[in-house]
Order: sequence, then structure tokens, then C-alpha cells
Amino acid sequence: MTGKSSPRSIVVLSAHSGDFVWRAGGAIAHAAETGAEVRVICLSFGERGESQGLWADPDMTLETVKIARRKEASEAADILGAHIEFLDLGDYPLNVTSSAFDEIVDHLRRAEPDLLLTHVANDPYNRDHNLAHETLLRARMVAQAQGHKTDAPPIGAPQILMFEPHQPEMCGFVPNLLLDITGVFDRKQRAMQCMSAQQHLVDYYTDLAQRRGVQAVRNGGARSIRYAEAHQRVFPVVSEELI
Repeated sequence: MTGKSSPRSIVVLSAHSGDFVWRAGGAIAHAAETGAEVRVICLSFGERGESQGLWADPDMTLETVKIARRKEASEAADILGAHIEFLDLGDYPLNVTSSAFDEIVDHLRRAEPDLLLTHVANDPYNRDHNLAHETLLRARMVAQAQGHKTDAPPIGAPQILMFEPHQPEMCGFVPNLLLDITGVFDRKQRAMQCMSAQQHLVDYYTDLAQRRGVQAVRNGGARSIRYAEAHQRVFPVVSEELI
């Protein structure tokens, strides 16, 4: 990731309030357990497009959905050991305003991240995910700029990990990191159970973690690995040794 055994600071940019739980809950819990400070920025609550369980109630309103989604995501983040911020930028479609973009840059500079996590660059099924990815790339670039003056200093060059999308083969997702989350999978499961608006995804992401665990063992990981998450690096890894 960054040459450190456990990054000191991690920022996760999540398009919707459930994405970070399903796709990176294990990574977040693992990092927090090893002493890293993890901050999650939710661009939206996923109130329109990703709250099927709540909209089943014919009397549901948009504001009530937002309240419920904030509560779910806050509880999940607490279980995983992360701080969480909500920008409430709307979903389907997501709209990152210039002021919201500046706020994200400020978040990055204050956090001084060693590692960033977000969505893939091209998800044909959910363009909100694409915008989150592009927003983080641009925010990282601006946060690095010496001439961009803020109260906090410029950041370095943190790696970006893209977490696994729902249909990886359609998104050009080629994982080059299989992260062992066996030791924290119980925490990811408890966090997933918080997400009542999308309970249909719990079994899916449990099965996916098991499949990725099998692949981790087949790729040289310890035979004790039962659960894993797949991630793809955006930038090259710098090393002083070939192996």
C-alpha cells in the first residue's frame, strides 16, 4: 500500500451510505484494528436508488429515508471503527458541487492520508460510482498542489485502492490485492446487518468474501484465510526490492 505495515490515516470516499460497508468493511475494520485512523466520507445517503427496503413502505418520505440511512451508516461505521461524515449531495444522480469538492479537498488535507479507498473508474450500472472515483482523483490532485492555499498543508501521494464493484467483469475490475479479513469478518457482518435498507446484499457479500478467501489461499495466502476482500490499485507500488 504505502510501504507501512499499517497506514496511519485512511480516507474512504463512498458514493452512497452503504457502499463502504459492503465493499470495504473488512479493509476498514482491519485498518482500525491495527491502529489506523479511518475516515469515511459519504457523498450521499443513497436515498433514492439504494434504499429499496425503506421505500417498500408507501408512506415513506425522502427525508425519513435520509434519517434512517444516516443512522444505519453511523452504526456500521462505529462497529468498523471509523469516523464518518455525510455530505448529502443527492443520488441518482449524484451531484458534487464546487463547494462540496472544496470540502473534500479540505478533508484530505486535514487527514493527511496514507491511503485512499473508493469506487472503480467505470461502472456502467451506476454512474454515481464513476463520479465518486473521478472526484477523489481530482481532490487528491488539488490537495497535493503547493499553490492551493488552505489552513492545512498539501498532502503527499497516497495510493488509491478501488474496492470491488457488484459486477466486476462489467467494470474492468482486475484485483491485484486480496486482503485477508478473516480476523475482522465478524465485525463486517455486524456492520452489514445494520443496513436494513439493503438486507438483500448481506448474503451476497458474505458469499463473495468466502470466494475471495479461497482465491487468497490459492494465490499463496495462509491456509487459515476464510474471508477476503478484493481491491485494485490505481498507482504503481514503489519498492526497494524485487520480491
